[in-house]
Amino acid sequence: MAIINDRELHEECGVFGAFGIPDAATLTYYGLHALQHRGQEGCGIVRVKNRVFKRIKGEGLVTEVFNEENLTTLNGDMAIGHVRYSSNDKGGIENVQPFLFMHNTGDFATAHNGSVVNAVDLKKRLEDNGSLFHSTSDSEIFAHLVKKESNDQDRLNAIIDALNQIEGAFAFLIMTASKIYACRDKHGLRPLSLGKFGDGYVVSSETCAFNVVGAEFIRDVEPGEVVVIDKNGLTSVDYTKDKHHNICSMEYIYFARPDSDLEGTNVHTFRKKTGKLLFREAPPIEADVVIGVPDSSLSAAIGYSEESGIPYEMGIIKNRYVGRTFIQPSQELREKGVRMKLSAVRSIVNGKRVILVDDSIVRGTTSRRTVRMLKQAGAKEVHLRIASPLITHPCFYGVDTSTYEELIGAKFKDKLEKIKESIGADSLAYLSPESLYEAANNNCELCLACFTGKYPTATYQSIHDVNKI
Repeated sequence: MAIINDRELHEECGVFGAFGIPDAATLTYYGLHALQHRGQEGCGIVRVKNRVFKRIKGEGLVTEVFNEENLTTLNGDMAIGHVRYSSNDKGGIENVQPFLFMHNTGDFATAHNGSVVNAVDLKKRLEDNGSLFHSTSDSEIFAHLVKKESNDQDRLNAIIDALNQIEGAFAFLIMTASKIYACRDKHGLRPLSLGKFGDGYVVSSETCAFNVVGAEFIRDVEPGEVVVIDKNGLTSVDYTKDKHHNICSMEYIYFARPDSDLEGTNVHTFRKKTGKLLFREAPPIEADVVIGVPDSSLSAAIGYSEESGIPYEMGIIKNRYVGRTFIQPSQELREKGVRMKLSAVRSIVNGKRVILVDDSIVRGTTSRRTVRMLKQAGAKEVHLRIASPLITHPCFYGVDTSTYEELIGAKFKDKLEKIKESIGADSLAYLSPESLYEAANNNCELCLACFTGKYPTATYQSIHDVNKI
């Protein structure tokens, strides 16, 4: 059986950790629930109590895997957790994190968000040296690099050595019997933030989780930094001097929750600004109403409406109770799956010229169905406005667009008329790459690789395996 999904992009994974907090696992549960948008296929929590590790993990949503009964078995004041989306079809319970490693140099657990682009080379080297792998996750490769020469006394040096061997986009949490290590890649591609909770600390992929659990934001973990959290508080170590703030632009555009702050910029504010800039850049269109595709495009649609003066309306409603649908992936059932999750408000769009704002177009299938849905509901015209640039290149950093064949922007690069015709829209316009920097207030360098093909990291084996068209 397969999971039918109407999204064109899938969220990253999410990590959350708690140190020095009574019932740390319960707090981690609420943190993971706040990060559920980053992964719905599996989740897990590991806690430490009296130097003893205990883990519960499973496939499904946080509320499906955990309950009051099993959370009470995870008592202790240290815990890390993970919500998972499997990119590149690497599913299965064996890939659900956190991973737990028992070793005579000291047990430890890991949780990871992102992708290691030199994973193939590293795995081959480790296997040649006798390592055995139980999953297809990059996190296990990192753990093997750490445990090769570490013990509880020199663990930090081993972690630093391992981090300097991997290339890519990542946020790692490593938990030993007495410490949590929070690590962020040197390019800053994946977000990771620190917070204070009572006398303890929390760390999360997004600051929205701090709002949910009642923690106070301290700061972001810096690119190329390892933050050690222990009984002495926080200790910062740079594992490299080659550091950049190339946070993934899709974190702002699509992945992160609107109430999260990334690199000092609020996500809702960023998206609203892209909507305003989109109106300024796009050819003017006479229209009656502006609507957004729920949920990540609503902020941009509001910005477009405010800048244009065209009224904003809720022309598309998302059914929040559909969940995951385990059905055979026939085309007919795919169409029904989309209609179960998104439906047009006929009284809003009937007879209207509609500006439809969306965050991105990847394969084009969802956009095509959405435009068709609006026209079937009576829309006279549907003008599609995309609050990001044209996606022309695959991502190797954990997003499930790893081949050129998947991307409508690669098939019809610089041919907007063909994309417009394929989708069925009456007009189509994209935001420029330059406007993304303006929306972020130039606070960071941003990774625009999926729009420009300029990758901030070496790409190793991944890019050689791409099926180019």
